[in-house]
Amino acid sequence: MRIKLILSILNNKVVKPFYLLLIILSFAACQKKSVTIVNTDSTNPRIQYGIEKLSGILKKKGYKVTLSDSLAKDIKGSRILIGEIDNVNFQKIIHQLSDSIKLNRHKEGFSIEAEKKNIMIAGADASGVLYGCQELTNRFKNSGKLPMHLKFVDQPEMVIRGACIGLQKTTFLPGRDVYEYPYTPENFPWFYDKELWIRYLDMLEADRMNALYLWNGHPFASLVKLKDYPFAVEVDDSTFAKNKKMFKFLTEEANKRGIFVIQMFYNIIVSKPFAEHYGIKTQDRNRPIIPVIADYTRKSIAAFIEEYPNMGLMVCLGESMHTIDDDVKWFTGTIIPGVKDGLAKIGRTDEPPIILRAHDTDAKRVMEAALPLYKNLYTMAKYNGESLTTYEPRGSWAKIHQDLSKLGSVHIANVHILANLEPFRYGSPDFIRKSVQAMHSILGANGLHLYPQASYWDWPYTADKTNPRLLEMDRDWIWYKAWGRYAWNCHRDSLSETDYWSKELGSYYDCGKYGRDILIAYDQTGEIAPKLLRRFGISDGNRQTLLLGMFMSQLVNPYKWRVYSNFYSSNGPEGEILLEYAEKEWNHLPHQGETPPQVIREVLQHGKLAAEAIDKAAGHIKGNRDEFKRLQNDVHCYNLIANFFAEKVHAALLVLRYKYSDDISDLEQAIPYLEKSLDYYKQLVQLTKDNYLYANSMQTSQRRIPISGADGQNKTWAELLPHYQEEFSNFKRNVRTIKSLNGNKIEKERAVLQPVKVNLSDKSIQKFEISKNQKIYSDMNYAIDTFAQELKDFTGLKLSFDKQIKEGTRIEFNCSQPVKVLVGFFNGNSYKILQPPTLETNANANNHGQADIKIANAIDIPGLYPVNIYTYAYDAGKNVLQLDKGIVLIVGFLDGNQEIKTWDAGLGIRDNIQGIDWLFY
Repeated sequence: MRIKLILSILNNKVVKPFYLLLIILSFAACQKKSVTIVNTDSTNPRIQYGIEKLSGILKKKGYKVTLSDSLAKDIKGSRILIGEIDNVNFQKIIHQLSDSIKLNRHKEGFSIEAEKKNIMIAGADASGVLYGCQELTNRFKNSGKLPMHLKFVDQPEMVIRGACIGLQKTTFLPGRDVYEYPYTPENFPWFYDKELWIRYLDMLEADRMNALYLWNGHPFASLVKLKDYPFAVEVDDSTFAKNKKMFKFLTEEANKRGIFVIQMFYNIIVSKPFAEHYGIKTQDRNRPIIPVIADYTRKSIAAFIEEYPNMGLMVCLGESMHTIDDDVKWFTGTIIPGVKDGLAKIGRTDEPPIILRAHDTDAKRVMEAALPLYKNLYTMAKYNGESLTTYEPRGSWAKIHQDLSKLGSVHIANVHILANLEPFRYGSPDFIRKSVQAMHSILGANGLHLYPQASYWDWPYTADKTNPRLLEMDRDWIWYKAWGRYAWNCHRDSLSETDYWSKELGSYYDCGKYGRDILIAYDQTGEIAPKLLRRFGISDGNRQTLLLGMFMSQLVNPYKWRVYSNFYSSNGPEGEILLEYAEKEWNHLPHQGETPPQVIREVLQHGKLAAEAIDKAAGHIKGNRDEFKRLQNDVHCYNLIANFFAEKVHAALLVLRYKYSDDISDLEQAIPYLEKSLDYYKQLVQLTKDNYLYANSMQTSQRRIPISGADGQNKTWAELLPHYQEEFSNFKRNVRTIKSLNGNKIEKERAVLQPVKVNLSDKSIQKFEISKNQKIYSDMNYAIDTFAQELKDFTGLKLSFDKQIKEGTRIEFNCSQPVKVLVGFFNGNSYKILQPPTLETNANANNHGQADIKIANAIDIPGLYPVNIYTYAYDAGKNVLQLDKGIVLIVGFLDGNQEIKTWDAGLGIRDNIQGIDWLFY
């Protein structure tokens, strides 16, 4: 009847256009579908937010939405009934509708039941209601209509699912050390951008994340003022007020979206003004706990809890702490009491979460001491170190997780830094799904802590060379979406997941069925960097930037570069590195597990398939075309990386064969492979020079492999190319030299190092010459057998073996010129040995340029281990060399301006053959 009426009106030429428009609009309004949303808890911000999002999409699609707090009988149209299952008013409504409704009491769980015009969303808690509203919103977006018949129950598998943001920078601030970045508009202008925060929080909510971590070395001096330490504040009054306002805004907006904000901090770090006031360092790994620092930290934490009650804390005991005993004492005697002091001041009886980061500490021991004092404790450990290498974790690294997961608290797997994925796009849903499955089944983890896929130190931007710069959260949307999806449920069917991601990518790039090809490209490239690092890398830490490549010396003699002790045994399936493979090949022994040639074959295939798939989709992209071109370029970069490594590994295997064969033809055959790898790298330079600002976002001396990143150098492929060209030239020259000797051995001549004199404060210290049969300790009979000849003019310090084990080593000295102290670390494993400086666990391990071996296997001492020489640089004046407990050699003092070419002297190595990497110098 209404259609006939409007047609007759349209045929009536007398009706004025204005009245005709009113009639049409009135008719359209009558045709609007009506929905009443009944909310039994009108005050909870999470429920309100969920309803706001749901009603917003309904209105956008033409629904008339009415909000109500009760189930009136005269409600017309569809009814959406929303509430927590334990809410009394909601329970009354449920009973009015049905007695057979299935309720989900799992934390953050929800049920949705639809029968004709009644739709019920029942949440186990406010977050459950929020996720139920999100689920219905998504279903409505996808289908364009509300469900008429539906019974759906869902809940997360992981208890805590969070992403982190570092309030840190690519380089150190003037006069400051690592991690020391006050919260200021100058340091972090983006932190004060509310619109940016809303976008980021919306993304986390859409991916069903429930935690946001903020990382900083010492945030308290930017956020609280202490009556007893007014001088400790690091920001001015205006900035302090802004910080308080931003934290209030951030926590409120996060809470609406079911997200808890957690502030991370390192120990022991104090503010710069505090340190200057007391004449101490802001951080000092060798410093024991002193009362004034403990008091300041405890009061800072208490004030933080009092000022920001809706936040939790994450504690990193390692890196700046003296001993494990101090870790336990600090956590139980300073941090937990500080939290309790703050709670007492505001009359709270509940416990906000404290997360203990199992980094450079004995977390199990710390937790066993802490749990009787505080119950709401979590533990967290890195999943694959500071990289992504495998979904088959094993060994001692896996055992750390397994032991912590058995303590009775929630254990969190931390996907950390991703040093082998920077800077190219990574988003393999298949690799990520299997990784989350491994977190559950192998590690016993029930929580996720996710780092940005790239550019952590440069957040919120990516390394892409664009104007304006790309936001990391936009570029790497698939990274967050995949981890969030599988943290919620990692047991989804793989075939249906292929369909899901194909549709997602097809929609994002508006390319229909070709989304499947883009997914293939993501999944194929997703295997390349993990496999390369776990089989050929030096470290799972952020001191190595894998996608800048590796030098031949690092491939054929990785231990000279300080391989992290459990890297090969933990971060991938059982297998062999190049050294092992080459030795077995020569001796005709069977191979075990994943081998270097196998990985090379696989990554070449991954690169080929990825490039073919992304190119196949290229002609069908209608949406986000610029981003697709950048993705396509990244896929081709991955293909070149695979080929670069393949050629270099072929060359390395031939060089290692020469160690056994002494056949010059092996070296000659390696030359074309090395040259081909250089050709691939030149192509990589071309694909990156106009597309990327850098490869690694940490641009400090902590970046060591393939080459030092000090002062922001060597962060692009164009910068690395001359080094690889020099390596190739050196190799060809040395091969020619060997050939000219007609098979005779060649010895590399090395300049004898010249020692300098210093004045020791302790005049009683005995000395020893670097020569055969010289005893090296005052209380033991260990003596030198052989040594690298460039050390022959040095005089070492004959210290007490027992005292080094019990107390450590402290040498006070005065020098009139810059010097380098030659320190010999024993190349072995024993509780008596002081382990060398390691950036994976100690951020200060290169403050004196001591992070790298200078001469590997430089001294042979029968009964002990071979000695690796490191150098510690000091300026002229009064200095102190302070080392932790464990035996170590002080070999002497070198002119601070003299450089030592890194090499392997090969002394004291049993059952092995001298290093061959001198061929590349």
